[in-house]
Amino acid sequence: MSQRQGVDLSFEDGARAVELARESVESYVEHGQREQPGSMREAFYERTGAFVRLESTRGRGSLRGCAGGYRSGEQLGHVIVDAAIEAASGDSCGSEVSPSELPNLTVSVCAVRNVVLTDDPLADLDLGTHGVAVDGGGKSGWLYPTVPVENGWSAREYLDRTCRKAGLPPSAWQDDDVVVTLFEGQVFREREPDGSVEQV
Repeated sequence: MSQRQGVDLSFEDGARAVELARESVESYVEHGQREQPGSMREAFYERTGAFVRLESTRGRGSLRGCAGGYRSGEQLGHVIVDAAIEAASGDSCGSEVSPSELPNLTVSVCAVRNVVLTDDPLADLDLGTHGVAVDGGGKSGWLYPTVPVENGWSAREYLDRTCRKAGLPPSAWQDDDVVVTLFEGQVFREREPDGSVEQV
């Protein structure tokens, strides 16, 4: 098991990260433009991974987009902007976010802190703390740290579903040629669309 430290965001940093992600989504959806992070908070210059997740509050609610990566050589501010745009694009959940959806979207950001390469994912996985990424056979997939808690999944089910998201058989995480990476993340999200931010 190996790991490295990443960025440690204050609550103010996290709130600004969510705000930046929302601004990036809105700029892309409404004008087709890439938002510039502008003068960034100090933490946003750190080179680390991040994810952005967009959820619709319409009807029963649904995931509208999710993008990012657990490793990056880019500065966090730019990673957030790029992940937000990708999450809003048609590449993420099959259809591009439309301007009429913006008032019904909640935005969350997961800033990656520690990345752990594990050869015993079931033993090392801490539900609610770790996100999971799997890579094997040219396929890869990942799930946010909060997802298993929100859905009441066991560690085994979480690993199975991450494999399925990658297009691999559910039990592929047990194969020797599949790499399982655990990542810790700080998750900040809007309580309601364009509303106050909480740390999860």
